[in-house]
Amino acid sequence: MKLIIASDHAGLELRRELVALLSEKGITFDDVGPTTNASVDYPDFAKNVSRAVAEGRYTHGVLVCGTGIGMSIVANKYRGVRAALCTTEFEARMARAHNDANVLCLGQRVVGLGVAWSILEAFLATPFEGGRHQKRVDKIREAESENGR
Repeated sequence: MKLIIASDHAGLELRRELVALLSEKGITFDDVGPTTNASVDYPDFAKNVSRAVAEGRYTHGVLVCGTGIGMSIVANKYRGVRAALCTTEFEARMARAHNDANVLCLGQRVVGLGVAWSILEAFLATPFEGGRHQKRVDKIREAESENGR
């Protein structure tokens, strides 16, 4: 697994806490910012992470903003990116197991560190089940092609 993580200013503190926990657990990742709490535009950071995942430079991405909504909207514009906005461990497990989600979106104003860490752990630990779910993921890829993405 190769992981990339970013946030905007509204998700900075949660991202920093998650980065500290990832380091503590020995999980390899690249943190691509921002480095200060100065106002930034979430689409810029979502684009960088999503492009990196879509191009195969990373297997998984994590995006954090105030609600996670803006990041998820941008991330899902990229062909091959299946971003999931999760607020529970169950959603994270299902996003991976059934949808082969490869980008996790979190909202700092929605979930606290404990819940966010549990969600991230579930997301990273859950494999895609394939089988009957594969045909559905294939249909997502077909939809991307139909829409010129």
